[in-house]
Amino acid sequence: MQEYKLKILEIKNIARNVRAYQLEKPNGYKFIPGQATDVAINKPGLANQKRSFTFTSLNKWDYLEFTIKSYNDHNGVTKEIGKLAKGDELIIDEPWGSINYKGEGYFIAGGAGVTPFIAILRDLNDKNQLGSNKLIFANNTKSDIILKDEFEKILGYNFINILSKQNSDKYASGFITQNFIERHIDSIDKFFYVCGPPSMMDAIEKIFKNLGISPNLIVKEKF
Repeated sequence: MQEYKLKILEIKNIARNVRAYQLEKPNGYKFIPGQATDVAINKPGLANQKRSFTFTSLNKWDYLEFTIKSYNDHNGVTKEIGKLAKGDELIIDEPWGSINYKGEGYFIAGGAGVTPFIAILRDLNDKNQLGSNKLIFANNTKSDIILKDEFEKILGYNFINILSKQNSDKYASGFITQNFIERHIDSIDKFFYVCGPPSMMDAIEKIFKNLGISPNLIVKEKF
């Protein structure tokens, strides 16, 4: 598999401990919105520590972008990525991944699990094909909501937030439950796209089973 060593062109703060990293784009490099690749930092001792991150750019852009949350409570790759500056290099592989757009439905994300959906929703918006797609987004607090302003702009009332560690007049409080999902969907015959922490994924899949949602309509990463 081919590797690419790419300079960071720009770093933008997106949410708490979340940054968008814009990189050089190799000629002809393409991916399907929702796909990811393995990424490492091109520095001694880190070049072999690969982690998977999702592209959040569009193919027509002249740079690649990853939106990455740095977990600073432990010494890991995302913490080291958070220390990088413009001009530093990342090593990436070819695209991979099974999350891609199959049709209208509901995107259910927890925290940084929203990243596969960013390129999908941006691509649909760019094509004027957002339709009635809905994003249900779970976070700890309002400051953790990735691309809040952009999602509000393109999705409007179809951008549903729930916060587990903050009460808000604007957003629901608590966790995504079966009752919460039932309140925000109008059909179990649409596609359900889901990505988040393992504990959330387990809970959501149990809810899907209780609701009688066909496994053929559930889109998630397959490992």
